[in-house]
Amino acid sequence: MTRTVGNTSVAEPQIGDVQPRELIVTIYGLYARAEHNWLSVASLVRLMNEVGVDEPAVRSSVSRLKRRDTLRSLPIDSATGYALSPSSLRILREGDARIFDRQRATLDDGWVLLVFSVPETERDRRHELRSYLTRLGFGTVAPGVWVAPGNLAQDAREVLTRRGLDSYVEMFGANHLVFGDVKAKVRQWWNLDELSSRYGWFITTYRPVARRWARRPLADQAAFREYVPMLTVWRRLPYLDPGLPLELLPARWKGVTAGTLFAELNTQLREPARRHAWSVIHA
Repeated sequence: MTRTVGNTSVAEPQIGDVQPRELIVTIYGLYARAEHNWLSVASLVRLMNEVGVDEPAVRSSVSRLKRRDTLRSLPIDSATGYALSPSSLRILREGDARIFDRQRATLDDGWVLLVFSVPETERDRRHELRSYLTRLGFGTVAPGVWVAPGNLAQDAREVLTRRGLDSYVEMFGANHLVFGDVKAKVRQWWNLDELSSRYGWFITTYRPVARRWARRPLADQAAFREYVPMLTVWRRLPYLDPGLPLELLPARWKGVTAGTLFAELNTQLREPARRHAWSVIHA
């Protein structure tokens, strides 16, 4: 599956196709940070086995995460284990608010307009800049011209500065004045159909889970097996969704329904899943 960013087709994973390394990052984000940013290999292997990933796949995925400097080897008391790198900790902290407490923009927020120019000799930096703008929620108005709801301006400024990309861009506060209906324009700037499809998949897949747990909560182990993959799927979505004002979105926008469902599942599953994870980590 691909989606278009400007004039470029960007490959995306299939909806719901969760990679072991994504599950590992979710587990570290949920449980390692509360354990002095460390998990033993033995605990990680056991937890990953609970969600259907065998030990060879875990070790292979950990190796990839080490090469990317997501995880760092850290033996403690003769036990082999791993910690999140400082940059990974920062990214997870930033993601917490976006994943668990996303604030939707209003029309009064206006827009942030970003214009960039990267020399042809620095194609890697151009690709990096586009990737970060997409993750921040920007849509493409024209080549080199990107737009996002105004409430994302501060996040964009901080991320681009930290990544050393600020020298390539100019940012402006903006309002759409004339020429065209903004509600129609946002469909050109963002792939709302693809996003709606992803939200629809989430709703179809996880609404039965929420109903089942509402009728009869199951064991902590079962909660863990449901919660970690569900959260791993969900945490992609806030990085694809710019959080546009509801007035600019299609009627009965699936993102609202999916967000309510996620909040319900998070309430149902988070604590029993945590209890099971703790029983494994402290065994």
